Amino acid sequence: MEQPILIVMLTKDDVTVKNAKEIFLEAKDAPCQYWGFKEVGLPPEEMKDLVQCMKAAGKTTFLEIVGKTEEECLRPVELAAECGFDAVTGTVYYDSILEVIKKHNILYIPFIGERFTLNMSGTIEELTAEARELSRKEGVAGINIAAFRYNGDVEKMVYAVKDAVEKPICCVGSVNSYERLDMIKKFSPWYFTIGSAFFDKKFGETFTEQIVNVQNYLKK
Repeated sequence: MEQPILIVMLTKDDVTVKNAKEIFLEAKDAPCQYWGFKEVGLPPEEMKDLVQCMKAAGKTTFLEIVGKTEEECLRPVELAAECGFDAVTGTVYYDSILEVIKKHNILYIPFIGERFTLNMSGTIEELTAEARELSRKEGVAGINIAAFRYNGDVEKMVYAVKDAVEKPICCVGSVNSYERLDMIKKFSPWYFTIGSAFFDKKFGETFTEQIVNVQNYLKK
């Protein structure tokens, strides 16, 4: 079983921090290939600069989009293409988004269960049906779930979604303790994200120390 991939998100409370570039430069030599941030918090020119900085350091870049409407999602996806992001994670799914994704050959992992809220909602039957439908679409690389923000039985939901689709699942949001890292290891998603927890020093003091601690814990 492969170790889940950690994506370090330079975000706190679902907003990219103003000093994201400074933090990245301080921690870029930490053992993590995958870095990202959200579409809110920085102006476009600073986003482009940060992506270029990450790619110059050899990193794989992710933009997580938390918008809900088609307009709120589509413009950041177009911006992701302009910035040169490797992947877009999040968005409520729309066909127009997939068109941009395919045109620019961007990895795309949309959310399920987040059409009306930042928390994951819906019955397990509704979520598995949504995941199954999205997984059939060419250009959708995986299914994004905000597992620890689900308003029901988290474990039951995750396994139900995993069983319903052939493409990999990814867990984002509120991975903020070693107990939840244990669950990540158990769920074995393709990747998972940590953002706010690093700023809250849930896994150590500095960003570098925390990344090292999380990566070492995943290997146990």
